Amino acid sequence: MFNVVLVQPEIPPNTGNVARSAFATDAALHLVEPIGFLLDDYHLRRAGLDYWEDIRVIVWKSLDELLTPITAERVHLFSTRGLVRYDRAAYRPGDWLIFGSESRGLSPDLLDRYRDRTRYIPMTNLAVRSLNLASAVAVVLFEALRQNDFGFGRGTA
Repeated sequence: MFNVVLVQPEIPPNTGNVARSAFATDAALHLVEPIGFLLDDYHLRRAGLDYWEDIRVIVWKSLDELLTPITAERVHLFSTRGLVRYDRAAYRPGDWLIFGSESRGLSPDLLDRYRDRTRYIPMTNLAVRSLNLASAVAVVLFEALRQNDFGFGRGTA
């Protein structure tokens, strides 16, 4: 229903948890290289539990390769520097939900290129730099699903 993209993920358990959420929601998981671990990493598979073999994982050589065929209107980029609060954006099935690496996030150049497609998750404690990647993906993915009646055809967006 949705495409979850992790750009240069670094921490295997985060990616494993995102994979599990993707599988639970029929989302495709896209990983953009370089990936900071091997896809057969124990911690990655442990977090994904016994679902790993059934999860749709597509690996891309670069973000440009992934983005080239996609229209900007289908892209949502998530960053603490985003312009639109994540729950105020409209999501449609097939949209691309793009998240940066745990330590660097998305590049400033990319955020500038898609400025009006950037989203943020509000946090009340400004001493926290950002949410955990897997938590942020879950928050956004379930909002996108909620807007589309969780795939049951009676969307509210």
